[in-house]
Amino acid sequence: MIQLADLTKSFGDRVLLDRVTWQIDDGDRVGLCGPNGAGKTTLLRMLSGDEELDSGTIVTPANLTIGYLPQDGLIHAGRTVFEEASSAFQPLLDLKSEMHDIEHRLGDASVPEHEHEAMLARYSDLQDRFRLSNGYNMDLRIATVLRGLGFDQDDVHRPADTFSGGWQMRIALAKLLLGRPNLLLLDEPTNHLDLDARNWLEGYLAAYPYAVILVSHDRYFLDAVVTRITDLNLRKLTDYVGTYSQYVGQRDAMLERLRQAKRDQDEEVARVKMFIDRFRYQATKAAQVQSRIKQLEKVVPIEVPPERKRIHFKFPACAKSGRTVLELKHLRKAYGDLVVFRDLSLHIERGDRIALVGPNGAGKSTLMRMLSGEEALDSGSRTVGHQVVMEYFAQDEATRLNPALTVYETLQTGSPHDMVPAIRNILGGFLFSGDDVYKKAGVLSGGERTRLAVARMLLRPSNTLLLDEPTNHLDLDSKDVLLEALEDYGGTLVIVSHDRYFVEKLATKIIEIGHGEAVVYPGTYEEFLWHKDHHEAPTEAVKSQTPKPKSRGPKPKEAGPTPKAQRPEPVVPPVTREDRKREDAERRKKQRAVESLHKRIADLESRIAEREAQVKDLEAAMGAAGFYDNPVAATAAIDRHKALMWEVGDLMAQWEALQEHASES
Repeated sequence: MIQLADLTKSFGDRVLLDRVTWQIDDGDRVGLCGPNGAGKTTLLRMLSGDEELDSGTIVTPANLTIGYLPQDGLIHAGRTVFEEASSAFQPLLDLKSEMHDIEHRLGDASVPEHEHEAMLARYSDLQDRFRLSNGYNMDLRIATVLRGLGFDQDDVHRPADTFSGGWQMRIALAKLLLGRPNLLLLDEPTNHLDLDARNWLEGYLAAYPYAVILVSHDRYFLDAVVTRITDLNLRKLTDYVGTYSQYVGQRDAMLERLRQAKRDQDEEVARVKMFIDRFRYQATKAAQVQSRIKQLEKVVPIEVPPERKRIHFKFPACAKSGRTVLELKHLRKAYGDLVVFRDLSLHIERGDRIALVGPNGAGKSTLMRMLSGEEALDSGSRTVGHQVVMEYFAQDEATRLNPALTVYETLQTGSPHDMVPAIRNILGGFLFSGDDVYKKAGVLSGGERTRLAVARMLLRPSNTLLLDEPTNHLDLDSKDVLLEALEDYGGTLVIVSHDRYFVEKLATKIIEIGHGEAVVYPGTYEEFLWHKDHHEAPTEAVKSQTPKPKSRGPKPKEAGPTPKAQRPEPVVPPVTREDRKREDAERRKKQRAVESLHKRIADLESRIAEREAQVKDLEAAMGAAGFYDNPVAATAAIDRHKALMWEVGDLMAQWEALQEHASES
């Protein structure tokens, strides 16, 4: 599909890609990985045509279409969200507009009759092309993608320029997905998506029929989407077949083999140099010395990627809090007419590890600010428990750094004296090395400031952590540093994160925020999703006003799934006669639903056939001689034909949706 041949790219004396050859086939879903600054974004920009090559070629088919989503910086204005998304179908919109023009002209009595036949032929051709391109269910496709990315019914009619930067990127992503290019280039597409939107995008990309290349620091997302990982390191591209988890194992094994080969080569070179130095001035060994000098000249040094130092960090010691950490009672919060919480009560105990989930705008960050005490309640009460030492990491934490302090001074300020020796190690774990530590915080990029804010939070003693999106702008290695530290954290943890891997590793209780309420689900995020998928009111899920179960304590550090001995087994009640009756009733209910579905499909097919027969009759009448002799009757027939065509398109869209639903049942 697309080939890179001897591609080279550098900036000044820094070479990012050196004579790279690479191929992407149709249907490939490639995850592009590599350390920060290796050139992943530059490679995507070269593939999209936004960045020039220094040398080499990119060979593409003549009909290749490419869609590129950058990390940020896209702004839409002048149209509504729906109109902006519709622009992905511009050729179809042009067909639709021309069809409307012909319909209008056919109803115009002043148009000469001899032009009608040509217009009807043109209209028929446009109609066939529109139908074959699924033009009649265009609105349905737009609504499906916008809904999947988190836009509700009211949002789609709002002007696009009223949305924030994160939502602007969602609009851009929606346009790309609707356009269905042959090569989809996505640079951190999940940065601005909540968990629901990420889960939807996973399914969409996993079924995408064309090639996808994406850069992401969300390992769960990579595992769910990609079938191949390409590692960009040491100016080269190396392919690994499989998911990200499989790639990590293969990469580590390859690096170990490479390091061993480097050690063997270094030993051999040292041995040859020793021979040369020892016998350089002995005439009897001159030939052998010259032979070994030539041998050394032919040696190509093996280059090994620098080994990333793994940082294992523990939080500073802090006294335990009381059993009750935080309690909200009958809380109400509103912004004007928008009521975020009506009558919320929440009880957080020592050792709870809670993840707040819900769509963007549901009130997760608002609740975190109220828990931290940074935002006042409209009504109700907030009670902080005995000896609670709280640390709050806000979404905008990076903007709160003192710009006059250096990176090192930012961490040193407020840290316990016994933690000062660990500062350089922590900074290295968050990609600050060498002279970077002497940079002023004010000159750092947004991503660097976020990493610095996370590092600062790790050095402050606390027994309660409130973390609102701490993983934004962190690379995978930095996430691992934070994740391992939080797994060992002995206090109470409340997090908001759109990184599913992060949530699954940490949370032992899920609180779903939405519709002015908070529903508590004791258990992991995976168990929470199971309850949601089965559309059942789980027996363990209770309203937040209900007394809370005993805390399960901090989650132990683990390398894989939590051992059964460390997690409470669910209580499975015995199956009773009432249960069997309920199951039978549920089965009958599902059977009736399936029968009703098939009945609706058959009814739609009948209605479509009836409307198509009427369309055929009208078209025959419109093509007959003398049809336009009576302008009033002709106009009425044309209007009827137009209405029938749009009705058929709508019925076809409904039929397709029901067929898809039936195939999933």
